[in-house]
Order: sequence, then C-alpha cells, then structure tokens
Amino acid sequence: MSNHEAQTHQEKIIEQFSQQAVPFTQVPGHHDAMQILLEVSGVGAEDEVLDVACGPGMVTCEFAKHARHVRGIDITPAMIEQARRRQGEQRLANLSWDVGNAVPLAYLDDSFSLVITRYSFHHLLEPREALAEMIRVCRPGGVVMVADVAMPPAKSAAYDHLELIRDPSHTHALTVEEFEALFQRSGLVDCRRSAYGVDIELEAQIKASFPKPGDDQVIRELVTADVGVDRLGINARREAGKVVYTVPIVVYAGRKR
Repeated sequence: MSNHEAQTHQEKIIEQFSQQAVPFTQVPGHHDAMQILLEVSGVGAEDEVLDVACGPGMVTCEFAKHARHVRGIDITPAMIEQARRRQGEQRLANLSWDVGNAVPLAYLDDSFSLVITRYSFHHLLEPREALAEMIRVCRPGGVVMVADVAMPPAKSAAYDHLELIRDPSHTHALTVEEFEALFQRSGLVDCRRSAYGVDIELEAQIKASFPKPGDDQVIRELVTADVGVDRLGINARREAGKVVYTVPIVVYAGRKR
C-alpha cells in the first residue's frame, strides 16, 4: 500500500464521517449492546482506557462512567466535536480527546490498561496493523478489545458490495474466520469472544448515509430484494411495513502478555 493510497483513503473517511457526525448518533442500533462491551472488556474503576476511532464518543462516554479516565481518538475533527458535545451533555470530567490516526497511534508504548475500538476495522486498509498498534500502546496485563462486523465467508463479498455503495470509506468486513485468525496470531492471551446483532431500519440508515447521487435507490433495491433470501447475510425482513435488517457483530478481547 502506497502513501498516496493511504492518504486517499483517509480523505474518504474524513469526508464521509464529517457528514455522518450527527446522523450517526441518530441510528438507534448504534446505541445497542453497550453492556456487552463493558462485560467483555472487564473495565474497572482503575482503568485508563483508549477508544480508537471513537467517532462521536458514544462508547467513550459509556466507558468513562466505569473507568478512571478515557481518551478518545478519531481522524475526523467533526466526530471529535460531537464527542466533546456528548461529554458536556453527560457532565463527564474524566475524558480527553485527540484528532489522529489509528495507524500509527500517537502514544507511547504501554500507555493504557484497556484499549478498545468499535465499528472501525471495516474502514481500515490494514486491520492487522491497527490491532498491532492497539497492543503496542496497551500495558502488559492489559486488555485489547475489538467489536466489528463479522460476516459468514459465503456472504462477505455481497455485503462488502452493498456497504461500498452506501459508504465509500468501507474497505472489507472481516469474515468470522478472518477475525478469529487475527486474534489467534496477535500474541494476545486469554482471548474471549461474544456476539450480537444490530437491528437497523433501512430508510433510517439511508438517511444517515451519504452515498453518491442515485445510489440511495440502489441500496434500497439491493436490501429489499434480499428480503427472505439473505444473500447479504443481514436477514433483511419486513416489520410493521418497514424493511429492517440485522448486522452481525463480534466482540473479541484478549490480554497482553
């Protein structure tokens, strides 16, 4: 991967998420499963936490209610602006924010007792490098946790095709097997896994997305045609007159030696 490719992709992410900074928080499914993340991470009152690609700070602020201090970092300034606003609304004092990259992370080795990220790996060109950076800045004995989309191999390509139309900053949703291999080869120990589904109403998701002109209808047609078929791996269905689907999420956590 060239520096030009990396820079171009970062520009795509910033463009997309500058637009999504507010709408992202208005998709109900993005507030789901916080308790699962807290439980899998094992966050405690003495933890110093780093939330990588923190977006508008939903996870960051939730973890701040349970940890000593939480720092959120995101490449998109508009997301950090929303995160600061959320912090103020919730009156949380034990938070800090940085604008910066996931690879490399601008922190010293062994800086945090818990390093987490949610819904970021499918936007990264090199998730293995991102995980290595998360491990590097985690203290020995600390925990690294990743939560993201994980697709069955047979449905991965179709899902990626859909998401690339909806969000050009998407790269690849790891398959369940790819996720498993990533953690097995990471050097982390005592690895544990959980999973959940995020229910999303199609029109709400389209409204919160910024695809190319005309592609909103392509997305609508792809998902609607998949009702009862499930070629996309998201169990598209009709509920109360609306098209709803469920994105499968896995949560992996492991301890640094």
